[in-house]
Amino acid sequence: PQAPSTRNDIRDCSADPPYLPPTATNTTARLAVLRDIMRTHGAHAYIVPSTDAHMSEYISERDARLGWISGFTGSAGTAVVTQDKAALWTDSRYWTQAERELDCNWELQRTTSIESTGMWILNAVPAEGNVGLDPFLFSVDTWNSYSRALHGSGRTLLRLETNLVDQAWGDQRPPPPSSEIYSLPAEFTGSSWQEKVSGIRQRMEQHVRRPTAVLLSGLEETAWLFNLRGDDIPYNPVFYSYTLLTSTNISLFVEQSRLSAAARESLRSGCPGPLCVELREYGQVSAHLRRYAQDNVTVWLGTEYTTYGLYGIIPQEKLLEENYSPVMMAKAVKNAHEQEMLRAAHVRDAVAVIQYLLWLEKTVPQGRVDEFSGAQHIDALRWAQEHSRGPSFQSISASG
Repeated sequence: PQAPSTRNDIRDCSADPPYLPPTATNTTARLAVLRDIMRTHGAHAYIVPSTDAHMSEYISERDARLGWISGFTGSAGTAVVTQDKAALWTDSRYWTQAERELDCNWELQRTTSIESTGMWILNAVPAEGNVGLDPFLFSVDTWNSYSRALHGSGRTLLRLETNLVDQAWGDQRPPPPSSEIYSLPAEFTGSSWQEKVSGIRQRMEQHVRRPTAVLLSGLEETAWLFNLRGDDIPYNPVFYSYTLLTSTNISLFVEQSRLSAAARESLRSGCPGPLCVELREYGQVSAHLRRYAQDNVTVWLGTEYTTYGLYGIIPQEKLLEENYSPVMMAKAVKNAHEQEMLRAAHVRDAVAVIQYLLWLEKTVPQGRVDEFSGAQHIDALRWAQEHSRGPSFQSISASG
């Protein structure tokens, strides 16, 4: 293998002047703006995760804060910025990509452990320093891990409800999605949303702690529960939302203007009554939850998908915590109709793949196909199949 210094597709920060490939992003100005904002908030360090407020595996461009501040576009990573340093932690899938995308403002840490991030922060932040985080971008478990890593060190985790990267990004930040949220036709679901809601309420009654509400933060939970779909995140049929389902009413937090007429009608069909969905604006979830938690209630939630910001609103004694909410558990068990639909979808997909393999057999020997045109062709064949809404992730196409 060649020595790294002779490669021209990755950065070389030891050269004079440093060498950056054309794929690297110049982050000097962005970091300067962020550091100014950090000073006004009294943050000696600021942690930027790769997640969104719903712990989604994939995120929209609007939520790509890590990518904007660092230039790194991999799907998993964490950045920490101090007044004079910046570091990125990511796993081995992305080390080469990071060396292509980062400029020399950044140190690459070839690990993802929170202990390693904690040690770095202890070295980089003074003893009485504040470490800023947006509590609405960290899961309960991740927040607690950072808390443990800094415990007893004199450094304080600082909850900053305004996101500092968003402030630095300003009006260059992509706008919120505006496409339509639509109803999934009954032929695909096997059960109405009213039946699903009744099933979840039954689980609430049967639980030994008799919770009065279930809070849904995972985007697929709300989409599944109400048989609704959207395309706010590439390759995922979901839309930004939260749900608070109580034993007597239902609050859906969503950008109401985006609901199709049919979706709106479906949600309002049970009004007034316990199967009437009250539509509330997406941004109102914290305030509503705070009001609800003042009463004699118990809120059931899944800690894997709930941010520390929402979790922290509910007093500890009013929480029923499990890894996954009852909706996530119910969604995981497919009814007979859903199973039939899954099999049918796989048959349609298999047809596209077989057509593709046949096409490859003919075109590869003629030297007329490369990995990129191959990926475009398989995507086109899949799109041509009935009911296709596109692939579930970008086609991974490689040979040799």
